Amino acid sequence: MMRSYLIFLLTRPAIGITEWVDELHRVPLYAILSGFEPGDVPGIGTFYDFFERLWNSDQSNKKSKLKQKIKRKKKKKKKYKKGEKAPLKKPGVVKRLVDRFLKYGSDKKDLSTDLLFDLFQSQFLSVSANLGLLGDLESLSIAGDGTPFETQRFPRSKSTCDCFSKGITKCNHPRIYSQPDCNSGWDSSREKYYNGYHLYMLSACDSYYDLPLYPSLNPASRHDSISLLITLRDFSQRYNLSPVERILLDAAHDAKAIYEILDANDIEAFIDLNPRTKHNFSTDCDISISNEDIPICSKGLPMKKNGFEEAKNRRKWRCPLVKGKRNSCENPCSIAAYGRTFHTLPKNDLRIFTKTPRSSDQWNHIYKRRTSVERSNKREKVDYHLEAGRHRSTKMHSIRLYCIMMCQHIDAWYSHLKGNFNLKEIIFG
Repeated sequence: MMRSYLIFLLTRPAIGITEWVDELHRVPLYAILSGFEPGDVPGIGTFYDFFERLWNSDQSNKKSKLKQKIKRKKKKKKKYKKGEKAPLKKPGVVKRLVDRFLKYGSDKKDLSTDLLFDLFQSQFLSVSANLGLLGDLESLSIAGDGTPFETQRFPRSKSTCDCFSKGITKCNHPRIYSQPDCNSGWDSSREKYYNGYHLYMLSACDSYYDLPLYPSLNPASRHDSISLLITLRDFSQRYNLSPVERILLDAAHDAKAIYEILDANDIEAFIDLNPRTKHNFSTDCDISISNEDIPICSKGLPMKKNGFEEAKNRRKWRCPLVKGKRNSCENPCSIAAYGRTFHTLPKNDLRIFTKTPRSSDQWNHIYKRRTSVERSNKREKVDYHLEAGRHRSTKMHSIRLYCIMMCQHIDAWYSHLKGNFNLKEIIFG
């Protein structure tokens, strides 16, 4: 059954299961490749019975279908600029979540997708790793990014009461929603709001074929930074093929708390600075730090380099208006004849003073691979028609997503090994 479903995604991903069963009857080659005898293929229900065995839960969704009626706000939703993502609804939530993780940790919990990932890791990720398609397993580099996953135009629900028959058109009784795990979010690329999921994907960024590693389906309104914390936690508890050395993220993840939790897990962060915060970064005194990692004195002047202390692993800076023991500043901020000094440490601000210097060629060379996760998401959504599933449950959307990821790895195997194939020998023995 799995082979047939993968062939379906590789050949006719835009149709549904019902149409695929018709194709198995109509095209004997599809039946033979699926391992069935032509004319004796399983029915539609058999496919869905098989899908039940891939899902590690009795419920098809994470949340109950029965919930309070969604109240539509009369206030017009704010639209953002082209490419601009919606900000966090609750400022500080990332820091609170990270502080909780660092203080209490996070126990591994069973997920509905565990069977799918176990199959994916043992039969696909491990093969790609052995072929060298995931990059250097001694120091694996991954990239993370979120993408809109539209499943419906509007939230669909039906009533649980008979208020309408009594002439009551507006009531507050709970309703049954067909997709309780979905809600409304902003699509920055299409410049519109949509209903569905926020798909967060981790991929092997050093992979020549942009291969996916781990997905997570979140509500559409969830911010990238929150999705990263949840996805990375689940991934680190389940992925066992190699250690992760670095992660590449876009400016939506530019939060000090993100750097802290990555540093606590020995993962080097490569994150672009958010354009909203590309200014002089404040410290606990009257000296600030510029975007070029240079201290700015109280007069607004960049301080002068004054050597590096190897023993203390820190850089020393000196007043820009001092030359020798002569200070030309009219109102010096220090009474010392040497002038005002300041030290910067790599561990002072993980966001600014990164392990690999942010402005270096090495940093830029590594970071340019971040777009690999965007190409991986494009493969799933455009090439394999992820949004064409027309499903109504997280279970079916997750199964389709994981199987599409399997197809991506199969494509990579073929491209990597096709030079060694001898079709005559394979066909005629």
